[in-house]
Amino acid sequence: MKNILLIGASGFVGSAILKEALERGHSVTALIRDPAKLTIRHPNLNAVSGNASSADEITCTAKGMDVVISAYNPGWKNPNIYQEILATYPAIIAGTKRAGVGRLLVVGGAGSLNVTPGRSLIESGQIPASLLPGVKGLAEVYSRLLIPEKELDWVFFSPSAELFSGERTGNFRLGKDDLIVDGQGQSRISVQDYAAAMIDEMEHPAHHRERFTAGY
Repeated sequence: MKNILLIGASGFVGSAILKEALERGHSVTALIRDPAKLTIRHPNLNAVSGNASSADEITCTAKGMDVVISAYNPGWKNPNIYQEILATYPAIIAGTKRAGVGRLLVVGGAGSLNVTPGRSLIESGQIPASLLPGVKGLAEVYSRLLIPEKELDWVFFSPSAELFSGERTGNFRLGKDDLIVDGQGQSRISVQDYAAAMIDEMEHPAHHRERFTAGY
């Protein structure tokens, strides 16, 4: 059993990760602004009211944890999503280090993945304009904050281009820097399988200070 600090546990991806972790018998502390938003009740779940943008709060909450998993997202409809992502992730990184937790797993975006050699999904023009600020924010977390980070054993886990609520099949492929597409040219994975792959990585670390991805 691992002791996990999960940031963003009430969100679309965070809630799937929470469910997967609890079902595998791990102990989860969820740092969340409003614990009432959590719909899951479980003896291994401890909801703590806190602010992900405060390095001090993360430090206090993360002490004694084996790993920090961040599914932080201020909301895709938030007009300040880009600014808030880039203002909050330095606190998450700093708080994790100060707490003495060596492992940080970050829910990334697909935007920085390559669709052709040297050309990212962002650069391809395929991402809707309404999503671009958040996608660019996550891409810059990877390029500006994580790549230079040499103390933490971090991972930036990018989903496929389409992340949807579906089934947990356990049947997916892993990749590194290139967008995974199926035989029809689609890049898809259910959030349930994404969560399974995230907890697989937590239980059996295979990636260190790098990005990886998953898809069908």
